[in-house]
Amino acid sequence: QETRSNEESTDESEEDESEEEPKLKYERLSNGVTEILQKDAASCMTVHEKFLALGTHYGKVYLLDVQGNITQKFDVSPVKINQISLDESGEHMGVCSEDGKVQVFGLYSAEEFHETFDCPIKIVAVHPHFVRSHFKQFVTGGKKLLLYERGWMNRWKPSVLHEGEGNIRNVKWRGHLIAWANNMGVKILDMISKQRITNVPRDDISLRPDMYPCSLCWKDNLTLIIGWGNSVKICSVKERHASEMRDLPNRYVEIVFQFDTEFYISGLAPICDQLVILSYVKEISEKTEVECCARPRLDIVQPLPESCEEISSDALTVRGFQENECRDYHLEYSEGESLFYIISPRDVVVAKERDQDDHIDWLLEKKKYEEALMAAEISQKTIKKHKILDIGLAYINHLVEKGEYDLAARKCQKILGKNTELWEFEVYKFKEIGQLKAISRYLPRRDPVLKPLIYEMVLHEFLESDYEGFATLIKEWPGDLYNNTIIVQAVVDHLKKDPQNRTLLRTLAELYTYDQRYGRALEIYLTLRHKDVFQLIHKHNLFSSIRDKIVLLMDFDSEKAVDMLLDNEDKISIDRVVEELENRPELQHVYLHKLFKRDHHKGQRYHEKQISLYAEYDRPNLLPFLRDSTHCPLEKALEICQQRNFVEETVYLLSRMGNSRSALKMIMEELQDVDKAIEFAKEQDDGELWEDLILYSIDKPPFITGLLNNIGTHVDPILLIHRIKEGMEIPNLRDSLVKILQDYNLQILLREGCKKILVADSLSLLKKMHRTQMKGVLVDEENICESCLSPILPSDASKSFNVVVFHCRHMFHKECLPVPNTVSSVQFCNICSAKHRGPGSAILEMKK
Repeated sequence: QETRSNEESTDESEEDESEEEPKLKYERLSNGVTEILQKDAASCMTVHEKFLALGTHYGKVYLLDVQGNITQKFDVSPVKINQISLDESGEHMGVCSEDGKVQVFGLYSAEEFHETFDCPIKIVAVHPHFVRSHFKQFVTGGKKLLLYERGWMNRWKPSVLHEGEGNIRNVKWRGHLIAWANNMGVKILDMISKQRITNVPRDDISLRPDMYPCSLCWKDNLTLIIGWGNSVKICSVKERHASEMRDLPNRYVEIVFQFDTEFYISGLAPICDQLVILSYVKEISEKTEVECCARPRLDIVQPLPESCEEISSDALTVRGFQENECRDYHLEYSEGESLFYIISPRDVVVAKERDQDDHIDWLLEKKKYEEALMAAEISQKTIKKHKILDIGLAYINHLVEKGEYDLAARKCQKILGKNTELWEFEVYKFKEIGQLKAISRYLPRRDPVLKPLIYEMVLHEFLESDYEGFATLIKEWPGDLYNNTIIVQAVVDHLKKDPQNRTLLRTLAELYTYDQRYGRALEIYLTLRHKDVFQLIHKHNLFSSIRDKIVLLMDFDSEKAVDMLLDNEDKISIDRVVEELENRPELQHVYLHKLFKRDHHKGQRYHEKQISLYAEYDRPNLLPFLRDSTHCPLEKALEICQQRNFVEETVYLLSRMGNSRSALKMIMEELQDVDKAIEFAKEQDDGELWEDLILYSIDKPPFITGLLNNIGTHVDPILLIHRIKEGMEIPNLRDSLVKILQDYNLQILLREGCKKILVADSLSLLKKMHRTQMKGVLVDEENICESCLSPILPSDASKSFNVVVFHCRHMFHKECLPVPNTVSSVQFCNICSAKHRGPGSAILEMKK
C-alpha cells in the first residue's frame, strides 16, 4: 500500500509546512523514460545542453530530449552500463559496461573505438574537446587508470596514468585537469605537464568505497568539489610561485572549504556560489524499529570555511526508494539552464530553479495575495503562466471570504480598472452577500461609467437603510450616472412616511437641482434654512424667484442675504428690497446700513428714514451716519435725538447747525465732561466759546483743573488764573501751574528753534544766491540788445564795444541804456524794473 502511494505521487518533493519558500521545483522525467524504466532500470546518465544520455542495467544507451522522449537507442552490452561520457560539443560519446567493454564513437560520424577488458570498467571519460583532431584522448578506469591517445595511422595507444590503489571509481575531466577517485582518495593530474598535483585522502575509511562512492564535480576549470561519505571538500587549483617549484609540480591544490553533512552524499552540483547536495538517508522505522532506507534529500547549502549554512532542504519521493542504496543515486546537472537531474534505478526527477511564476504560485498557495499581485506587476513582462487580473480577482474573492469587504471593494479600483463587465459582475456579487454599501464608495464615476441600473441599485440599498449615506452619495455622484426621475420618485415615496425628515428633504432639493427644477429646490432650501440656498441662487441666477422671498432670506442669514442683494442690485432694485422689508424695520435697517457703508449716496432718499432706524436699532452707528451723510435733514435728526435725549448726537447736530454755544452748554450741563468741552472748543477755535467755558467752569474746581491742564496752548492762562476766587481749593493746582510753565517754556524753545532754523535757511539761501549771481554769463552772436534789438556782439570783433548784462540775463549795449539819475549811480534792468521782478526772473521765463 505504501509502495502504491509512492508510485502515484505527483508531487516530487515534501515541503515543510513553514513559511519559507522552496528554492527548487521538481517534476518527474516522463514520456520515453517512463517506458524504459517499466522494463529496465537506470544505471547512469549524462546531461548535455542539447540532449540526455541514459544508460540502463540491460546494457542499453538511450538518447533523450529534455522532455524525456527517445531520439536514439544503442545496444552496447547485455549487462549494466557503468558510465557515459560526452565531449563539450555533444558529438562524441564514450560508454563502458560491467563486462569490460569500452566504446568511443561519433554520434554524427563513422568514427568508432572498441576495446574489451578482462575486468569491469567502471569509468570512461572522453577529452572535453574530443571533436578536435589533436585532442583525441579518453581515459578508462578499472583496476588501472588508462589514457588512450590516437596516434600515427589512427592507432590508439594506451598508457597507464595510475594503478595499485584499488578500482578507479570516478573520473571527471575538465580542461587540462583530470580528477579521479580510487579506494584511497582523490588525485588530480595535470595533462600539460603529465604530473599528479595532489592527493586528497578519504576521510572515513570504514565505509565501503563500492557502496558509498566518491562524487566529483568541477565547478569551473580550477575548482573541484569532492563529496565522499558525509564529507565535502572544495579544492582550488593554483599556480605555484617560481621560487617554490624546485622539483615540485607547477600547480598545487588548496582546500578552501571543508564541512560534514548529516547524511551520505550521492551527488554534488554547483549553483552560483552555493552547492546542491543529493543525500542518501537512513532512518529507524517507527513500526519495526529497524533501520531502513528513507527518501533521498536534495539540499542547497552555502559553504563556509569550516561549516555550511542550509538554504533549503527537500525530501524527494522517487519510485522504489526503499530498495535503493547510496550508489544507486546520481546527480547530474546542465550548467546553462540550472537543471538538476536526480537519477535512481526506477525514476529520473528533474529539479529546476523556481522562476517568478513559481514564486507567484507559492504566494497564492500561502494566500499571500497582496505579495503575489505585487510580484506579478513587477514581472508582468516575464511571467507566462499568470495574469495580473486573475491574481487580482482571486485576491478580491479571498478578502470577501475573510469578511474584509471594505478592503476588497477598495482593491476593485486598482484591479478591475476600466473593465465595466468585471465591475458589474463584482457589484452583483457584493449585492448577493448584502455588501453593496461597502463597494459604493469605490464605484467608478468617470471613465468608465457603469450602467445606470448599477448606481440606482446602490442608491435604493442606502435609501432603505441609511438616509445619511444616501445623501452623501447623491452629493458626491454626478447626476448623470443614474435616472434622476426614478430616484426622485423613490425619495418622494419615503417622504410620505416621514415628511419632516431634513436629510431626505435636503437630498430631494439636490436632486431637483440636478434635474434643473430650481424653483422646487429653492423652496426646500428656504424651508430648511440651508446654507446652500445662496449658492444655488447665484449659480443658477434665480433672482426672479426670490423677489417675494426676501424676508425669508433675511431671516435665514441677514449678512449673506444683504451681500447678495447688494451685489445684484441690477436684478433686484433697492426700492423693491426696502418695500419688501417695510413690515420688518429691523431687517430694513440692516439692509440700508450696509447700503450706506458701500455708498453714501445710493440710498439718499431713505436717509431721513434711517435716522429713526438707527435711533431704534443701532444707536452706536447713528453718530457716524450723521457725520457721513450729506442728505440727512438736520432738523429732523435734531428733533429725534432731542426726543430720545441722545446728548452726543444732539451736540454734534447743534454744532453742525452753527449753534456752538448751545452745544457747549449741553456738554457742560448734560455730560459734565470738561475734557470733551475743551476738545469741542478746540475744534471750533472760537474765542467766545473759550470765554463761555471759563465762565461756566470758574466755580467748579475740577473743571478749573482740567482747563489749566489743557488751555495753555490755545488761550492765555492768565485770563483764567485772574478769575479764580481767593481761597478756592483747586485739586492738583501746583501740578497744573507747573504744566502751564512747562508748556510756556516749551513754546519759547520751539520759537527759538524755529528762529534759528529760519536764520540758518535765510543765510544758506543768501549764499546760494550770491554764488549764482557770481557765475559767468554766456554771451554769443545769438543774443540781442533788449533796447535796439540788434545783435549784442558787433560783426567786426576787432572793434571795441561795451555791453551791460544784468543778473536777470537781459543784455544791453551800454549806449542804449538810459543815463542813471544823480541820486544813485547803480543801474537797473529797465524791463525787470517796470515789471517789478527780481533778478533771475528772465531765466525762469526762458525755461518756460
